Amino acid sequence: MRRVRPRPLVHLELHTGDAPAAGAFYAELLQWRSERVSSYLTMDVGARVGGGITACPVGAPVWLPYVAVADVCATTERARELGATVLLPPNGRRSVVASPAAGEVALWEAGR
Repeated sequence: MRRVRPRPLVHLELHTGDAPAAGAFYAELLQWRSERVSSYLTMDVGARVGGGITACPVGAPVWLPYVAVADVCATTERARELGATVLLPPNGRRSVVASPAAGEVALWEAGR
């Protein structure tokens, strides 16, 4: 029996209505440095995982994990078969799916 490796978490993104305040909070609390890149605030979370903050209209701040997959289209379709709703169809290298029980997750195809 072949053991399958779990798909790694590669990026953690905070969706919030106030990106500067969120960045300041995490800098003070956890020493996560941030840097503005265009309209995005990148965040050094001190691990092999990338981080970022994006300003968007949300009811409450929410974290969106990005997970590396071999094929974003095939994995998105598999999520749909498992009952997920596709919130963002495959768009180049990523998609976003949601499940009532599992929440939202971004699927990221690296090296395309």
